[in-house]
Order: sequence, then structure tokens, then C-alpha cells
Amino acid sequence: MDRLNALSRRVPVNAVYLAGVLPFLWIVWLTLTNGLGPDPVKAIELRLGELGLQFLVAGLAITPLRWAGLNLIRFRRAVGLLAFFYVSMHLLAWVTLDMGLRWEQMAADLVKRWYIIIGMLAFATMIPLAVTSTNAAIRRLGPAAWNRLHRLVYVSALGGAIHYLMLVKAWPVEPLAYLAAVVVLLGLRLWRHGRRQVAQSA
Repeated sequence: MDRLNALSRRVPVNAVYLAGVLPFLWIVWLTLTNGLGPDPVKAIELRLGELGLQFLVAGLAITPLRWAGLNLIRFRRAVGLLAFFYVSMHLLAWVTLDMGLRWEQMAADLVKRWYIIIGMLAFATMIPLAVTSTNAAIRRLGPAAWNRLHRLVYVSALGGAIHYLMLVKAWPVEPLAYLAAVVVLLGLRLWRHGRRQVAQSA
């Protein structure tokens, strides 16, 4: 672990942002070269949403990894902002490419399809996290209040995983794996919190 921690300290945070944007650029390239198959709009939506969920899961994994001795905490903000970026692009693709800015149709879909409502709620919980991701916001809110607010990421990740599972409908392995990963990562937090409570009361 010491060697991995030493190696991670040499990686600049900007490198995480750069690496995180590369999949988006690849999607743009595939779009321009007709490499997304017979339904490119659906492919764009799905891939952007998957990337957003992957970054959410990666962000949730950073704290348990720290408990295990691997300290990647300085990359957590970058991972979280990349998650917000991809989820925002996923929503934008649905609004513009899929729905064509047909607001009445979007409103009708919200009523008929629960997975869209869940996805919208998950995205809404990410907005205050992105807005307060700066050092200035931490100073204004105070570390304790900031930490409480950023627990909304649990709702974002769980909502995103459920949204994905309901969207595909056929119960394939991949959406179930994302949901399982989120549940395990949240369960680890509950287990650690419970241990702390027991230790404090002992």
C-alpha cells in the first residue's frame, strides 16, 4: 500500500480530469464517424449514463479504500465532478437528441416512466454537490455541514443505479452489478458507523 500511495501522490489531479474526459471525446469521435450503430442517439445516452454511474461508484469506493490503506482522497473531487459532467451530458442528450426539446412529450414521459423520475431526482441531488465542490464553499459551510450535505451522493448513486436497472428492464448482469456495488459500498459505511457507535458506548 505504501508503494501505491507514493505512486498516487505523483499523479497530478489534473491528470484525472484529462483521463476522465477522454471517454467523452471518444463518444464524440464515434458520433462523427458513424461508429455508434443503428441507433446512435440511444447509444450516446446509454454510454454517457453508464460513465456517470461508473464515476459515482468510483467516488463511493475512495473512502473504503482509504480505510484499507490506499489513500486516493485528493482525487475524490475530480471523480465527483466528472460524474456530474457525464450525468449532465446524459440528461442533455435525452432532452435535445432524443426528445428534441419537445417539452410536452418530456412531461408525459415523466408521468408514465418512473425510471425517468428517479433519474431526475438523482441528478437533482448532484447539483448542490457540484456547486459546493470548491474550497471556498467548504469554508463558508464549515467542514461538518459540508460533509453532511455531501452525503447526498449516497442518494445520487443509489438513484442512478435504480434508474439504470429500471431503464433496461430485462435484468441483465451489468445494471445489477452496479446496484450491488452501490449497496455494498453504502453497507460498508453503515457497518463502520455501527462499529463506531458500539465502541463509543462501550
